[in-house]
Amino acid sequence: MEDKLFILSKPRQAIMETGHIEILLIEDNADDAGLIVRSLKKVNSDKYLYHVKNGEEAVQYLTSDNVSLPKLIIADLKMPLLDGFDFLKKIKSDKFLKIIPIVILTSSQEDKDILNAYNLGVNAYVVKPMDYSVFSETINQIVKFWLFLNQSPIF
Repeated sequence: MEDKLFILSKPRQAIMETGHIEILLIEDNADDAGLIVRSLKKVNSDKYLYHVKNGEEAVQYLTSDNVSLPKLIIADLKMPLLDGFDFLKKIKSDKFLKIIPIVILTSSQEDKDILNAYNLGVNAYVVKPMDYSVFSETINQIVKFWLFLNQSPIF
């Protein structure tokens, strides 16, 4: 997964020209990222996904000039350089970025991690299912809710 940019159903040129994304995925594990991308393809929506491998890359992307803000951020907790907790601290303390919904998608079921994430302003905390079909359906439900049902101030 060398290319960080994944297009779910639009031609590559369209996203290259508009720079528009709807989901920012922060996941350092290539296998998990691949499962998420495959799951999102099953949604058959015209949404764009941009993948970075850690919170530091995500902050760099989100604070770049003329960037299209995503409607949803899906982030792991345990990542190198800037983990999910430090990422949450940075984003939720920024007056422009704090409105972006963030869903933590992680393998940690630790009560302290869940409490810490919510105290830092996460919008949802989801434990990664081990079964692929359940994992895929979980991703589908996350996207349906946050992109289609939830009313977001991000355009």
